[in-house]
Amino acid sequence: MRLIDSHCHLNYEGLVERQAQVLENARERGVSGFLNISTRQSEWGDIVSVAEREPDVWASIGVHPHEADSHPDLGAGALIDAADHPRVIAIGECGLDYYYDKSDRAAQRDRFEAHIDAARQSGLPLVVHTRDAEEHTAEILASAVREGGVTGVLHCFTGSAELARKGLDLGFTISLSGIVTFKNAQDLQEIARWLPADQMLVETDSPFLAPVPHRGQKCEPAFVADTASFVAELRREDAEQLAETTTANFFRLFKKAA
Repeated sequence: MRLIDSHCHLNYEGLVERQAQVLENARERGVSGFLNISTRQSEWGDIVSVAEREPDVWASIGVHPHEADSHPDLGAGALIDAADHPRVIAIGECGLDYYYDKSDRAAQRDRFEAHIDAARQSGLPLVVHTRDAEEHTAEILASAVREGGVTGVLHCFTGSAELARKGLDLGFTISLSGIVTFKNAQDLQEIARWLPADQMLVETDSPFLAPVPHRGQKCEPAFVADTASFVAELRREDAEQLAETTTANFFRLFKKAA
């Protein structure tokens, strides 16, 4: 089995202290690649350093919507400059989060637009976070796609079937995390059953959201194998084939990694 963890936070507490072992645990379960995601500008250097050191780790450059207020001057230029590094393959994570409202909503939208501009100019895909902001997320992405040169992934998808279909119609990929394995995730499980095979990824979002059978533990990239196996069973597909398909999807979307 050859899998990619398309979204993890290797530099977060709970993983960074044992990063080498975490990576080795995942490799032993067939994980052959990791996209290490940044969420604030102060992390960019450390995130890129891991990708420089580990040949199967890539980096993203971005600012999470929770951090929008603390990055008032962030524009596309800073993102583009940082993303010029050969190991940076994505812009994000970025987007909108109206559930926690940790940053002003207008600031979130402004930072989101800066990421979109950077993605268009750099040619790199967006890694999009959205929670309780479906209408604005869909509107912003639809406008971006109309202008051209923008694609990406709706990561750790927990939205509605309507948002999933809108994202797919815009050419975006949907990424499933360990949440899909939870008992109360029936709606998400139904979406996972009908997602087009060529627009689907799997991820951990580690160190968060450990899938069944690891609930309550610190999540790590090795657990993407459990999520992939669960999704394969939902879809009545062979787990090996799902792993190969999602890996191919990863390299098709994140072309710079290939």
